[in-house]
Amino acid sequence: VQLQASGGGSVQAGGSLKLSCAASGRTFTRGAAAWFRQAPGKEREFVAAIKWSGHTYYADSVKGRFTISRDNAKKTLYLQMNSLKPEDTAVYYCAADEGVIQSGLRLMRSYDDWGQGTLVTVSS
Repeated sequence: VQLQASGGGSVQAGGSLKLSCAASGRTFTRGAAAWFRQAPGKEREFVAAIKWSGHTYYADSVKGRFTISRDNAKKTLYLQMNSLKPEDTAVYYCAADEGVIQSGLRLMRSYDDWGQGTLVTVSS
C-alpha cells in the first residue's frame, strides 16, 4: 500500500489549505486513517483521524478549524485546514492501517502505512 500526500504550501495566517492523500491498493473502509504533523525541532504529533465507520477525532489544537474526510471511490483522504495559525507550520503526514483499534487512533505506532509528507508553512 502506498500513500501519496499533496496540497501543502505557504499561506498567511487566517488562510486555508486542503491536503490530500491518495492511496494505491486500498481504500479507507477498514481500520482508520489519520493525519500527523511534525514541526521543526519537535516530535511528530497527532492531528486528526477517521475510523472506517466515519467517526472523526481531532487534537484539541485543531478542533473546530480542521476537518478530516475521505472519498472511498477516489481512495483519497483529505484534511481541510481553516483559520491557519503560524503554529500549524509543519510537515503533514497521512497514515492508514486496517487494524487500528479505538485506543490507538492517536498513536503513531498504530499505523503501518505512511505517506511521504507535505510541507505547510503559515506566516504571520
